[in-house]
Amino acid sequence: MDRRSFLRKAGVAGAGSVAAAATLAAPAIAQSNPKINWRLTSSFPKSLDTIYGGGEVLSKYVSEATDGNFNIQVFAAGEIVPGLQAADATSAGTVEACHSVAYYYWGKDPVWALGAAVPFALNARGMNAWQYHGGGIDMFNEFLATQGLIGFPAGNTGVQMGGWFRKEINTLADLKGLKMRIGGFAGKVVERLGVVPQQIAGGDIYPALEKGTIDAAEWVGPYDDEKLGFYKVAPYYYYPGWWEGGPTVHVMFNKAAYEGLPKAYQSLLRTAAQATDANMLQKYDYLNPAAIKRVVAEGAKLRPFSTEIMNACFDKANEVYAEMEANNPTFKKIWESIKGFRGQHYLYTQVAEYSYDVYMMTLQRAGKI
Repeated sequence: MDRRSFLRKAGVAGAGSVAAAATLAAPAIAQSNPKINWRLTSSFPKSLDTIYGGGEVLSKYVSEATDGNFNIQVFAAGEIVPGLQAADATSAGTVEACHSVAYYYWGKDPVWALGAAVPFALNARGMNAWQYHGGGIDMFNEFLATQGLIGFPAGNTGVQMGGWFRKEINTLADLKGLKMRIGGFAGKVVERLGVVPQQIAGGDIYPALEKGTIDAAEWVGPYDDEKLGFYKVAPYYYYPGWWEGGPTVHVMFNKAAYEGLPKAYQSLLRTAAQATDANMLQKYDYLNPAAIKRVVAEGAKLRPFSTEIMNACFDKANEVYAEMEANNPTFKKIWESIKGFRGQHYLYTQVAEYSYDVYMMTLQRAGKI
């Protein structure tokens, strides 16, 4: 065969092979990254850019990783369903996903609260350690499966503040008859100390405090609380929020919709959720220091809960836990897991973490840093 003729034919054949490969590859790529459009309903208003923003961060990560093929459109509370119905809408298939806090639904079953935060449990680092490496995600998903859902941590606020009070709270006697906007599990605990718990939507808290309809209200922390202006009508800002030491914000998916996704998309959602989880806590940690200084400058008076009040709340919380463990096997199983790690977590953090933090705090108070 003539050498030039052979090379010409080989070149044509090679070009044909490349074209054929491209023709075959396109459908394979399309199949691995199919076009999918989902809706996610948030439990939060857009004005709370950090906690509501978690849903948008998740959506952004997923879209960028799939070249725009997997789109999750985020809706604020009330745009599709009210914020406290987000999980119900996801379970029913009205939407494919929600970004919410599981303790909102604890009235249906107290197990819901264990996936988020319960009184005197773990801080944010401890909660994440238990979720990711202590079996927490899997145990909670066993429960969520009974609700037609699957969920993953996708945010954390860090330990929250204890709320805004119209008057100082110095002793247990000051809690008697106090009308406080405090929901869920914590409400059940403080009720045993004479507090009258109130369930009030975020947008209605300020006027209720202003009119004296309620005497106190808890919300989140300095950055979010500042936006609602509570310092103007309830100047005493107490800490810590012992009922929310490290609340997990979840992204929950309709279980059937999630299981119908390609495995690569399922993996991506889990990864994007974990990235969102870290991002939210980091953002709160960065924004809260400046916010606490601003609210104090505006007139907020910082006050710690007394040891007497903290101890009484701890004892009443344990009474509630004992009752729930006796009547709810799933609650008992998960709570025992959290309790088991709680002791170990706070043992270890007393060593290097606590010592280092306390020393650095003394330097800060001395004006050396």
